[in-house]
Amino acid sequence: MRGGGDHVRLMARVARMHHEQGMRQTAIAAELHLSTARVSRLLKRAVEEGIVRTIVTLPPDVHTDLEQELEARYGLAEAVIVDGPDGDEPVLPALGAAAAVYLESTLTGEVVGIASWSSSLLAVMDAMQPTNGYTLRQVVQMVGGHGNPAVQMESSRLIGQFAQLTGAEAVMVPAPGLLGSRQARDSLLADPPVAEVVTRWDEITVALVGIGTLEPSALIRESGNAMAPDQLERLRGLGAVGDICLRYFDADGRVITSELDDRILGIEPAKLLAIPRRVAVAGGMRKLAAIRAALVGGWVTVLVTDANVARALLA
Repeated sequence: MRGGGDHVRLMARVARMHHEQGMRQTAIAAELHLSTARVSRLLKRAVEEGIVRTIVTLPPDVHTDLEQELEARYGLAEAVIVDGPDGDEPVLPALGAAAAVYLESTLTGEVVGIASWSSSLLAVMDAMQPTNGYTLRQVVQMVGGHGNPAVQMESSRLIGQFAQLTGAEAVMVPAPGLLGSRQARDSLLADPPVAEVVTRWDEITVALVGIGTLEPSALIRESGNAMAPDQLERLRGLGAVGDICLRYFDADGRVITSELDDRILGIEPAKLLAIPRRVAVAGGMRKLAAIRAALVGGWVTVLVTDANVARALLA
């Protein structure tokens, strides 16, 4: 071995030939009369001693740094962050496209539970492409999908299109998500077609949901499955900030229990939280408080959101 200075000089020269000039290790070895093994060792030492430093420059629309921070902060299995226009509604196409790619890449052999009334999930369906790569078994509604006939087609399209794209069997809840009384809800739960769907909730391995605010979206409001204003005020008084599948939670993600629960025909919170993978698609600053609460409460394991919300969640 030659002196330290010569050794450093040789490391630097080999590093520049390889990384700046793009020369292969064999070509470097031939030009400098070294063995290929020694060139490899010099390149490794150049990294160890800081002569070569690797810098990853992210494209403008990629946010893997934010994703990793969110995962660490909130214990998420995965975060997917997209750029999007300002405002709430315009961000939906970007969220839908990102969620579609995530699902297309990760779904196999699953029973998927899906929320019934979600503009975010409709955007996912619009972005998904048919493929032969899926091996899904079933897609099951987790909330009653009947409602105002003028908009019920959206709930039916949500599960029907997803089933068609993935080759899964569609299992729908033949009832509304919100009933007028506990007696009406219990009567429907005793009906064999509804009872059969309820048993399927125990088999769900992936839940696909939106995150709602206390103020209902236009879709759920028009469907007839939204709480009345006085009922929403009662929920607000109990500290509710958002919901998933019509199950409301407070700012700490704790379930809000009230007499209104007796009127909901949908998956219970404990059963929802027992599903191994729970994917939420939600964005727009209007939903920030609800999204944060859902993360704090452990309602979701995978979040697809936009960069503005992600930064606010980390602030």
